[in-house]
Amino acid sequence: MNENVLRAGLLATAQAMASNGLNAGTAGNASVRSNSGFLITPSGRSYEDCGPEDMSLMAMDGSWQGPFAPSSEWRIHRDILAARPEAGAVLHAHSPFATALACLRRNIPAFHYMIARFGGRDIRCAPYATFGTQALSDGALEALEGRSACLLANHGMLVFGTDLRRTLALAIEFETLCEQYWRACQLGTPTILSTSEMDEVIERFKSYGRPQPAAAPGASDTAAPTGQD
Repeated sequence: MNENVLRAGLLATAQAMASNGLNAGTAGNASVRSNSGFLITPSGRSYEDCGPEDMSLMAMDGSWQGPFAPSSEWRIHRDILAARPEAGAVLHAHSPFATALACLRRNIPAFHYMIARFGGRDIRCAPYATFGTQALSDGALEALEGRSACLLANHGMLVFGTDLRRTLALAIEFETLCEQYWRACQLGTPTILSTSEMDEVIERFKSYGRPQPAAAPGASDTAAPTGQD
């Protein structure tokens, strides 16, 4: 995709993080894969005051070009894009409910079947490490094994997707699940779905959002799962 289009899309995504309640101020960051490496939001800048030209262009060796230094979390973005070829964009946010759970250092169990949307039977919390460090990136990669989202202990959330639009949508969905889990915990201990129940959901999600052949009249809903809710 044309780099100017990617720059504009990255800035729009960063601004949408605030309007969707994922971030406040200069917290959080986003990136998108490009032909020469990746574009990432600048460090310590209000996205409302940025233009597309302010997005930093980074190579995989950590070198960068642009008027402002890249986000201090560039290592996480670089390492995810290097390790996960299916990742086209990465988003990190200090959203309220995800951050609250991250401060408790909790994995999020299968309290709701939509946990499977992120690749498995739970969403893991990576161990705490200082922001911007290789240790934080290493812990995040481990927590993301087989997953597309994780919590960062005492920090926030991390999500990746195939492109910027899908990654933002996943981040909003992730924050919604965090809020639902937080609220359920206020009422008691949520009932957790079994391994077999989640395995069935994970199987159905393999075809989620993809075109499906029309079912024959009278066919059972288990014959051709669509993954649609």
